[in-house]
Amino acid sequence: MKTISLGKFRGLAQASTSKSVFSILALDHRNNLRQAMNPADPQQVTIRDMVAFKSNVVKYVGPKSSAVLLDPQWGAAQCIENSSLPGNVGLICAVEETGYTGDPQARKSRILPGWSVEKAKRMGASAVKLLVYFHPHSETAKAIEELICMVAEDCEKAEIALFLEPLSYPLTDGKKLAPSEKKPVVIETARRLSVLGADVMKVEFPLDIGFEADEKLWAEACSELNQVSAVPWVLLSASVDFETYCRQVRIACDAGASGVAAGRAVWKESVGKTFEESTKFLNETASSRMQRLTEICNQTATPWTKYFKTLDIDADWYLTY
Repeated sequence: MKTISLGKFRGLAQASTSKSVFSILALDHRNNLRQAMNPADPQQVTIRDMVAFKSNVVKYVGPKSSAVLLDPQWGAAQCIENSSLPGNVGLICAVEETGYTGDPQARKSRILPGWSVEKAKRMGASAVKLLVYFHPHSETAKAIEELICMVAEDCEKAEIALFLEPLSYPLTDGKKLAPSEKKPVVIETARRLSVLGADVMKVEFPLDIGFEADEKLWAEACSELNQVSAVPWVLLSASVDFETYCRQVRIACDAGASGVAAGRAVWKESVGKTFEESTKFLNETASSRMQRLTEICNQTATPWTKYFKTLDIDADWYLTY
């Protein structure tokens, strides 16, 4: 069991349920959300439109979550200011710039200019999230690892927990890995990156389920992922349909996952509707979906407290803190 700082320990507690597992509503989407809101002309989607949508999702679905993951541009501060984010729900704030630069087969990630771990801590975030595009054999792999170490060091200094989200990509033409590549890349990524200072890994399902329907193999892949991860991990939804995601979540939690970070699987059908229709969907369907995921996690996920403890506290602890 690893000892972590009081600030990190408190932040993880704020972001988790009473069972010390994570049921995170993911809503840090930026360019891809704008594209979904107006596929014909994304640039017509205004900042005001983005803030209104995110605030509405957080207002109705956030209370069913242990924490909400938001971006610093159009989500985090706004949802604090307009009180759509409940005070008893954790806040995880992204620190990266959306998208990537460089060659599609050698992707580069970077921190959002003007933003930082220290600023996220000051504005009240329970934790920060860093998304990186990573392939173990990419020529940019070492640079990405150095970026992770830098952010992890900043988090250590600020005493704020780091959720690390590596997204895989192919080294050949195409938008996603070939089915045969998915498992080895996802597992090797977790093995290499989970030891670089992150406190929680936010990971993809380790198989391409469009080509592998055998849930026994799903379970074996998740168990292998659990074995190589040095820290707790949560399963992202990657926009699969909700019922499929629930199957993935049950298998992942049985294998050792510490919860979920659920995005479009929960709320995507609310995009493109009128405000009234969207609100009805969020209040009825999306909130019940999030509640169901929280219940699954509380029942079967591995508490993060099995990985971490905090300092031994005596009467004079503050003198040397």
